Amino acid sequence: MENGYFAHPTAVVDEGCTIGNGTKIWHFSHIMKDCEIGDNCNIGQNVVISTGVRLGNNVKVQNNVSIYTGVICEDDVFLGPSMVFTNVINPRSAVVRRDSYMTTVVGKGATIGANATIVCGHNIGPYAFIGAGAVVTKEVKPYSLVIGNPARHTGWMSEYGHKLVFDGNGLSTCPESGERYKLENGMVSRIIL
Repeated sequence: MENGYFAHPTAVVDEGCTIGNGTKIWHFSHIMKDCEIGDNCNIGQNVVISTGVRLGNNVKVQNNVSIYTGVICEDDVFLGPSMVFTNVINPRSAVVRRDSYMTTVVGKGATIGANATIVCGHNIGPYAFIGAGAVVTKEVKPYSLVIGNPARHTGWMSEYGHKLVFDGNGLSTCPESGERYKLENGMVSRIIL
């Protein structure tokens, strides 16, 4: 960790990228130039992080994930095994669309499950939870649980990853952390005391 991060000998780290302290990059991964990876991230094996991608601190990228130009992941994001991002809405092999890359922002603490697909240009709100195999084709609200193809809202999740059950007053408590949440006007927020 002479650079402040660890890269497995089979990993390729291009010059011109920024990698934070304590980050680990595992077997056969490729980190391309001009991307930014925060502190204490874990980049699994066979991962590609393309030019211009930004990952915050403590982002966990499981095996076989490609993070394409246009993707921004805030702190504490979890990207499950073999999940997929796109960055062009209408790709064609014979048509160059490098100027058409769309931005996708994955909010702080969000989880994207194994084999999920995120169609570009649709942001994922903080602490949202995308179920395994879901195909996201529209914006996902903070704390929202979405599943299926196309992904549809089926509930709300706590910051600790537990499904929230709201009472008649729109209040819920996370069973693990004890944190309280309020559901109001179709949005969830954590109650800060």
